[in-house]
Amino acid sequence: MSVAVEKSPREKTESPSRRLILDTAARLLRSGGYHQTTLREVAEAVGIAKASLYYHFASKEEIVEAVANDGVRFVHEAVSLALAETVEASPRSRLEAAICAHLTALHGHGDYTSASIKAFPFGPVAAPESVRQVRRAYEDVWRDLIAELQASGAIPPERAPETLRYFLLGALNGSTDWYRPGRFDIAGLAGEFAVLIAPRNDAVRP
Repeated sequence: MSVAVEKSPREKTESPSRRLILDTAARLLRSGGYHQTTLREVAEAVGIAKASLYYHFASKEEIVEAVANDGVRFVHEAVSLALAETVEASPRSRLEAAICAHLTALHGHGDYTSASIKAFPFGPVAAPESVRQVRRAYEDVWRDLIAELQASGAIPPERAPETLRYFLLGALNGSTDWYRPGRFDIAGLAGEFAVLIAPRNDAVRP
């Protein structure tokens, strides 16, 4: 006979008040970064006492960790879905689909994704291992895709895959500084970014 074990407050599953704290923290981290965002500021923006934050989170670092991981997770899930839906397509088409999904999620969850980029690497303290693991797992998606592109001949084999990955993800994430809805079309941007990595066959000239 199994015995139910009562979880501690921070181990409990998602609750509206916990998500509200994270939504608020993400917005503040996006604008102020790690150093400028304080627990007092988060609590005041949520409309609760600072002490009430500790019902859900042990520290500021734990809040930032949750926001950072969600920011990467939203993008990771979107890109993984796009790749799953294009599994029969050419590697070049899959690249463009992945870029489009990254940009869509990046700007669709702007507070979380921008906060994740801006808060890393957690100021004076080392980023938590969970943050490093979440980022590595997402980077692996791009490592595999770039390897697929090189194996297909869409990218020359002499090009350094890690350099390509740094360049592409840096460029995509950097769009948080200049992208504005209505000014740019995400699908169009995805096509432009994809051409920088792997030109279309009809664009190649002898």
